[in-house]
Amino acid sequence: MRILVTCPPMLKQLNRFKPQFDALGWDVTAAKTVQVLSVEELIELVPQYDGWIIGDDPATAEVFKAGKAGRLKAAVKWGIGVDNVDFAAARDLGLPIINTPNMFGGEVADLALSYVMALARESFDIDRGIRAGQWPKPAGISLNGRTLGLIGLGDIGRNLARRALACDMKVIAWDPGLTAPPPGLEAVEIAAWPDRIGEADFLAFTCAMTATNRHMLNAETLAKAKDGVRVVNVARGPLIDEPALVAALQSGKVYSAALDVFEVEPLPATSPLRSLDRCIFGSHNGSNTIDAVERASYRAIDLLAGFLAK
Repeated sequence: MRILVTCPPMLKQLNRFKPQFDALGWDVTAAKTVQVLSVEELIELVPQYDGWIIGDDPATAEVFKAGKAGRLKAAVKWGIGVDNVDFAAARDLGLPIINTPNMFGGEVADLALSYVMALARESFDIDRGIRAGQWPKPAGISLNGRTLGLIGLGDIGRNLARRALACDMKVIAWDPGLTAPPPGLEAVEIAAWPDRIGEADFLAFTCAMTATNRHMLNAETLAKAKDGVRVVNVARGPLIDEPALVAALQSGKVYSAALDVFEVEPLPATSPLRSLDRCIFGSHNGSNTIDAVERASYRAIDLLAGFLAK
């Protein structure tokens, strides 16, 4: 069996899984990619393989059709996000496919909380100042008594809610699938987006990307937010209208932002976000710990092996 892996975190640790590949009789190809391959590249590559472990690549109907016309028999989307994969097209073509949910909610929540803390205490500004030979002492804000507005209360959101509550924060959550808080999180208050957005000192995006929530944080919703709100996104870049966020950062409506994800990845060199000092940037790396990658990768391998054994 020939297997293609296009998921960057798994690719970084690919040698760790070689014993399992060998036991399965797999010939595994590591794609040459930093974040994603193009549709054109995938159309050329995917048909050459029996199985595909997908990263954040555009796994479109066109790509799956090309794969089906070649050797492709099954695919697994590594991780929890599925907005880049046309699952319906794969199934219509008779290609078994699944993702690996609930693999690293804790890890992404850890990163999100670290961003909340960094924005609260402006530790990023202190670091930059000291590197420049200065000795800055910005007055931050305490987490105790502040309100975290949490967009999405799935695995990542619930883990972040628990961490925020442990920091004595108040948590308001927006999740269209919930009308009441889940068990164990009774202290979380549920609202309908964007009601009560003006109460939040921090807005943290931990939700899945869907056909209906693109640019849910935009000029209109930002206008309803508290002056000086701090924004964290560890979910998907297109949830936020970046030009609207840039304008809000420039005006001071948004005090600061921590973004692990962007509308275009990697972040273009020409992005105006780069010129804004009160921003912390990540590289879509929230799930990337040795432990989480190992856990999700073994799960992806097991799922793909199950499909290919049928």
